[in-house]
Amino acid sequence: MSKTSNLVSALVIACTVALAAPAVASAATGPAPAAVQGHKKHKAKVEAKADKTRVKVGEETKIKGSFADLGGQESVSGGEPVIVQQLQAGVWVNLSTGTCRPNGNFVFSLSFSLRATLSLRVYHPETDLYVSAVSSVFSVVVI
Repeated sequence: MSKTSNLVSALVIACTVALAAPAVASAATGPAPAAVQGHKKHKAKVEAKADKTRVKVGEETKIKGSFADLGGQESVSGGEPVIVQQLQAGVWVNLSTGTCRPNGNFVFSLSFSLRATLSLRVYHPETDLYVSAVSSVFSVVVI
């Protein structure tokens, strides 16, 4: 065999190995874990409203609400995140963060330092167990 045919043979073998390596690597890792494949997140419903819709500057109002599991999961331990947000210049800004057990209630105490009409909502971000959910938008007037 000539040097040229040896070089060509070596290149063919190298290319074959390079092309086969990803297929072998993916076969070695196996299928994705069952938790990732079959895990279905539950739907949730968040409801919230202000205890007082008109408050004075510095006066406290309570944001009361509930977090309902719509997927039928009754005995989940631990709390899910809930966030009070304010609409500012077309963007939802976080004001306060807490947790709530599924099928439970939450209360936030807030006060405001400026006179304004505020558009608020309560938001639950997506987690390992639940898809995201938001309450209806409600207003608080600070006088």
